[in-house]
Amino acid sequence: MTEISKDIEQKAEYINSKLKELFSDKPDDGTEDVVKAMEYSSLAGGKRIRPYLVLIVSEVLGGNKYEAERFALAIELIHTYSLIHDDMPCMDNDDYRRGKLTCHKVYGEAAAMLAGDALLTYAFDLVSSDEKISPEKRIKAVEILSKAAGHIGMIGGQIIDLEAENKEITYEQLTYMHSLKTGALIKAACRLGCITAGITSGEVYDAVDVYAEGIGRVFQLVDDLLDVSSTTEVLGKPVHSDEKNQKTTYLSFVSYDMARQIAQLITEKAAESVESIDKDGILHDLAYYLVDRVK
Repeated sequence: MTEISKDIEQKAEYINSKLKELFSDKPDDGTEDVVKAMEYSSLAGGKRIRPYLVLIVSEVLGGNKYEAERFALAIELIHTYSLIHDDMPCMDNDDYRRGKLTCHKVYGEAAAMLAGDALLTYAFDLVSSDEKISPEKRIKAVEILSKAAGHIGMIGGQIIDLEAENKEITYEQLTYMHSLKTGALIKAACRLGCITAGITSGEVYDAVDVYAEGIGRVFQLVDDLLDVSSTTEVLGKPVHSDEKNQKTTYLSFVSYDMARQIAQLITEKAAESVESIDKDGILHDLAYYLVDRVK
């Protein structure tokens, strides 16, 4: 196991332990089912790349560890909410996620929809109500998360994606869609890491943005590649789903091998963008880990 994969695994275990704490108090007031559904999806596994980005960008920049932890949890709750809704019949209609039955298959569509809504709002509660974090940083974090998750971010990308089914779209439109659907939360994670170090603008903030945009694009590129080259057993979710849903992907425009080359080039540029601040090379290693991932 490489050092970067070991670090990702260790931080994922840490995030998982903190997520468990969020759901440690079990209600007995009629809200049990939605809380169980929230917990089920939140603890269903995954690489925890978005919270990992918050933590390591904060580490690289000398940020506050407690703030990084809270922001990391918030962004993972938002990511999990998006996966619950993504899997529902009105969207991608998937039965498995991370090797387990999707939330709506276990708890029903209504509870799954409400669990997703509750995770989204819980994320903002975590950030906005924590008095250990300065009001200025809390406000900035809420701004970053709300824009990344909303109609000018992830949700905007999701609706473009849904409306693009069975239609031909251009390469530029595809790239823009993924910059919102996938890239927005990845960029938000990196920005949250920055603000734990008191950095909200300037050369370092801009360099981290360039890095985030690059790895976000590569993340989606590799997803498209794995959808045609991997298996359900490895990915933990159905493969060939893009073909099933008649979606335009990067492979609609370039060959598999060309897509791999493009992903490598973007990764190189992303790593180069943060060379001046990446003293221990962890951002470099993460970028190359993501382009070479198999699930």
